[in-house]
Amino acid sequence: MKTRWGSCNYTQGNVRFNSELAKKPPVCLEYVIVHELAHLLEPSHNARFHSLMSQFLPNWKLIKAELNRLPIQM
Repeated sequence: MKTRWGSCNYTQGNVRFNSELAKKPPVCLEYVIVHELAHLLEPSHNARFHSLMSQFLPNWKLIKAELNRLPIQM
C-alpha cells in the first residue's frame, strides 16, 4: 500500500493498514483504524459516515489534518 493509510472492503469485512503508520504518532493510527472500521458500517464518505466518525472519535478532523501533513515515506 503506497498511496493510502488504510483501506476497507466492506462487502468482505476486510480492513488493511499501511505499515508506515507504525512510524506516525499513535493518534494517527487510531484515526485510520476508526476511519476504516466506520466504513464497515457506512461504505461512503457521506453524512452518516461523518456522524459515525464524530461519535467514535470526536476530534477526528484535527487528527486527519495532522495526518495529511505527514507524508507517506517509502
